[in-house]
Amino acid sequence: MSKKKIALIAIAIVALLFLAYNYFSPSAEDSIYLTSKVKKGNFKSEVVTSGEAQSTSLKKITGPPNLRKFRLREIKIQDLVAEGSIVKKGDYVGKLDPSGVNELILDARLNLEAEVSKFTQQQLDTTLSLKQERNALKDLRFNMEETKLELKQSIYEPPATIKKLENQLNKLERDVREKQENYKIKKRQANAKMVEVGTRVSKIRKELDNLLNLLESFTIYSNGSGMITYEREWNGTKKKVGSSISPWETSIATLPDLTKMESKTYANEVDIRKIKKGLPVKIGFDAFPDVELDGIVTDVANVGENKRGSDIKVFQVLIKLNETNENIRPGMTTSNRILTFERKDVLHVPLEAIFTENETTYVYKKSGFSIDKKEVKLGDANNDAVIIEAGLSEEDEVYLNKPEGLEKTEIAKLN
Repeated sequence: MSKKKIALIAIAIVALLFLAYNYFSPSAEDSIYLTSKVKKGNFKSEVVTSGEAQSTSLKKITGPPNLRKFRLREIKIQDLVAEGSIVKKGDYVGKLDPSGVNELILDARLNLEAEVSKFTQQQLDTTLSLKQERNALKDLRFNMEETKLELKQSIYEPPATIKKLENQLNKLERDVREKQENYKIKKRQANAKMVEVGTRVSKIRKELDNLLNLLESFTIYSNGSGMITYEREWNGTKKKVGSSISPWETSIATLPDLTKMESKTYANEVDIRKIKKGLPVKIGFDAFPDVELDGIVTDVANVGENKRGSDIKVFQVLIKLNETNENIRPGMTTSNRILTFERKDVLHVPLEAIFTENETTYVYKKSGFSIDKKEVKLGDANNDAVIIEAGLSEEDEVYLNKPEGLEKTEIAKLN
């Protein structure tokens, strides 16, 4: 064959290839088409959330439990040991600001001094009053004895004189009886008054003792052994020096059991429908990228709550750690991959390969130099891919974006 014929044949082949390329390739104005092959293998669907590690078993370290009794409101924290400190039972943890209690103690001491003074004055008044009553009674008895003696010596006196002395004696006897009754009444009144004043003294003294005991409890000691972890405020920040405790919530810190840990996380309204109790979880930790522990979902909230700072509803999910690691501490940020389902040996393609037309799902399948619109039956999906139940085979190549010029091409239906 001559060189001229060979050149003509080559030119014809190049021309055909050029025409085919222009026909089946995207226009210069469009982006380059991306494709992906249909893969076969294990297919997983996971919900990935961020959470926080916490202990499921812990002891609470609290401030004084009876602040409401003394009408104390917000109590400032004056001192705290560093979070993460390892303590034993009885070790110092912190101290509360005692200024409010000191004011109450000062008032109670002043009140006690005043009541003790009243008690002493009442004692003196009672002693003097009863002494006067006893002296008056003695005088009456003395007068009565003198009158009796005069009456005895008046046997030779005129009857009128004798009668007068008898009347005088009867009156004195009656006065003595009345005076005795009055003395008994006044003595009971004085005793009651002393009891009343003494009760007030005892009450204030007891209140002062209680305040002194309360002041001692403002120094906080550990009620167990473990690692100090401070409680969070309503806004999510941890308690520190300058924070407050209230009469209704006196918790300051906890002593978590590091062998019983869980991850507390939140899922959105879409993902929460996929999460159930008993689902397996892989738990990672931002502080230790190489650590991954197995876990299991133990609780899924039925009622949502507003995410802090927004109107988005989230649902709390608790994940128990099936393993322990000495590096894991409460408060660490966790990454939770919750396995919602898994299927073995299934065909799947990226979600971008799936298109819809008149409620029919289809793909653009590459067939040699041509492109077919092929209906497919879909199965479960995850965030990246979807299972193909029918319509494609392993290693088929599908487009991830729409090729131009095929809008009117009919979709090849499933048999």
